[in-house]
Order: sequence, then structure tokens, then C-alpha cells
Amino acid sequence: MFDLRDMQLLAALARHEHFARAADESGISQPAFSARIRNLELELGAPVVRRGNRFQGFTREGEIALKWALRMLADADGLAQEIAEAKGQLSGRLAIGVVPTAVSFAAHAPIRLRAHHPGLTVQIFSMSSSEIRQGLEAFSLDAGLTYLDAKRPAGSRTEQLYSERYVLLCPPDLAPRASGTIAWAEAARLPLCLLTRNMRNRRIIDEAFAAAGATPEPVTEANAFTAALIQVSLGLAATIAPETLVRSLESTAGMTQLGLTEPVVEKPICLVIADRDPELPAIGALVEVLRTLDRPA
Repeated sequence: MFDLRDMQLLAALARHEHFARAADESGISQPAFSARIRNLELELGAPVVRRGNRFQGFTREGEIALKWALRMLADADGLAQEIAEAKGQLSGRLAIGVVPTAVSFAAHAPIRLRAHHPGLTVQIFSMSSSEIRQGLEAFSLDAGLTYLDAKRPAGSRTEQLYSERYVLLCPPDLAPRASGTIAWAEAARLPLCLLTRNMRNRRIIDEAFAAAGATPEPVTEANAFTAALIQVSLGLAATIAPETLVRSLESTAGMTQLGLTEPVVEKPICLVIADRDPELPAIGALVEVLRTLDRPA
């Protein structure tokens, strides 16, 4: 019978990809950590990790062991949550992956959840849509807030939350006008800071430019909106962001905001829940809370 503690060590090694850091997180010495991994390999009858001077990744057998380890840990967490819920004190951990454009919306959920369930720890991770899908499949995430048209794990269920619309956020000196709207083709001629091409938001923006027959040449690319907002605040570039995000940030005060048209683009954001039976009690609490949050207009 496999020890749940060994499954925790395996998961820690996957997170850190480093024996010393994984051992430190696990609260044991590195020699003790390595010994437990070797004992697990003996029990499995196969090597779990590829070793050299440092951690070099998991073997094929190790990938299989990790997949089942994460599932076992998720089930153990579900058991603890359900017992706690039966006592009227829902507790445990809820890990949510969120596309960067929806982080400001998702950030309200932990406050509401903890008001009703103070023992519940909520983790929000800003991730790409593909990373969210992978996290749900690997049981490292319990739920995701992502685009409705993004690829999702088989058997997962979704609930649409709101639709994302886009605005040009621009330094006043670069803005073609002080208010109103701007066509995507006109926006393409401005110096732009956009997200990197591996992000779903960037692909949506590129699709909108293509539909308008325009090809922008960004002066900067970043994997987070923080860098784009700094570029705008310094007067170096404009950016394209969801209305929801812009309205939630005080730092955008003084920047020119123009609604993007020709075409008008709306992309639904949804909650994705992995197919787990029984379902984590915390998932039901999360769904209730998200239904009560104010939807972006």
C-alpha cells in the first residue's frame, strides 16, 4: 500500500524540480527525502526520476506515478473537506487557475468564501488557458476561470460568468482622441505593448486585427498586464485590455480609454470544473459565490 506521505513528496518534487527545495518545503532533510523517493522506486519496481548532478525530470514510470499521486492527494483533500463540511466547518484548500484578464473578477471570490468558510484557504494562480487545462487534468487545480472557447479536459463542466469586451488604453499624448471609440485598424498603427503570443488574450486580439485587415507591430510584448500598464503610464505605448480589468484598476486613472470597434469583440469567460466524483465540497461553495458576484456590464 502506497504511503500518502510519499505521494506528497512526489508532488513537491514536481513543483520544485529540485530535491533540496522540495525537501525544504516538505520539512525533511534532503537525504531523508531522497531515501523516501528511492524506497518508492523499490516499491514500484521502476525508476521514478532521471538522476544526474541535479534533478533531470521524471521517467515514463515517474510521470505515471505522479499522475496517480496527484489524484490520490486530491481525493484525500476531498475526504477531509467532506468530513469538515459534515461538522459544519468546511475547511481545506481550493486551487483556482485564472486567465490574467479575469484575475480582477476572481479576486473577489476568496473574500466571500472566507466570510462563510473561514477555514477554507483559496489559492488563485494567474495562468494561460492551456496551463489551466493541464492543471485540471493533473489534479493540481480544482477549478479554472478561462475562455469558454478554450480547450478543456474531457468530461469537465462549465458555467458562463460574463463576456469580456476590449478597450484601447493609451497615454493622452498618443491618443488619437480624448474619448469615444477607435477601430481596430486605426489602433494597429499605434505603438502597442501586448501580451505574448502564447496567451489566449493575445490570440483573440490578433484575430480581431486580422478581421479588420490590420497587422500591428508591437513595440513590446509581456506575459502580464502589469508591464503593459507601466508602458502606458510612462507614455511609451498603448495597450489593449478587457474593460473589466481596466475598471478595477485605480492606476489607469488619467489614461485615455477608447472602446474598440469594427469589429466589436466579446469573449465569454467561464468557470471550468474538473470531472470528479464525488465533487469537492469547496467547489459547490465556489459556484455559489461566483453566482453572487457582480457581473461586468
